[in-house]
Amino acid sequence: MYLDKIIQVMKNDFPLIKNMELYGFYEQLSYDELNYVLSGIFGEPVKKNVDDQYNPQNKHHVVYNDYGNEIYSEFSGGSWYKWEYDENGNNIYYENSYGDSEKFEYDKNGKLTYLEDSNGYWSKREYDDYGNEIYFETSDGDWRKFEYDDNGNMIYYETSNGEIYDRR
Repeated sequence: MYLDKIIQVMKNDFPLIKNMELYGFYEQLSYDELNYVLSGIFGEPVKKNVDDQYNPQNKHHVVYNDYGNEIYSEFSGGSWYKWEYDENGNNIYYENSYGDSEKFEYDKNGKLTYLEDSNGYWSKREYDDYGNEIYFETSDGDWRKFEYDDNGNMIYYETSNGEIYDRR
C-alpha cells in the first residue's frame, strides 16, 4: 500500500479526524469517541509547493449513521444519494438527486418481501417458514413458484413463461 501521509487529530487516544493521502487521493474521516466513522470526505489533492491541498472541485462527502450504514453521499458536482434503514439495519429507502428512488420492505426474518422504484416497477417475494423463497412476482407480470423438500432442496420450479422444473 502506497501511503503519502497521515495526519490525525486525537482525543483520549481516539482519532477524531484523520487526513490521509493514498495513491494520490485525499481522504478525511471524522470519528466519534468509540472510533466509529461519522463522516468522510474524499477527493483528489492539488499539489502546491510542498504541501498537499484538498481540491474542492473533486469533493465526495459521506455521512454514516450510528451503526456504520452510509446515509448520505454528496459529490461536488451536486449529485447526492440518501439511504434510510429500519431498526434491524435493513435498507428501507433510497433516493438520489437524479429523481430515482426505491423503497424496500422486509419480513420478520430480514428477507426482502417488496421493492418498488420511482418508475413504478415493483417486485414481491414470499418465503416459507424456513426462509426459502416460494413465490416471486414483478409488475411486468413475470412470476416464479418454488417448492422445497424437508431438507430445503428445491424440488419444483415454475415460471410465468411456462418453464417447469419438477423433481417431486
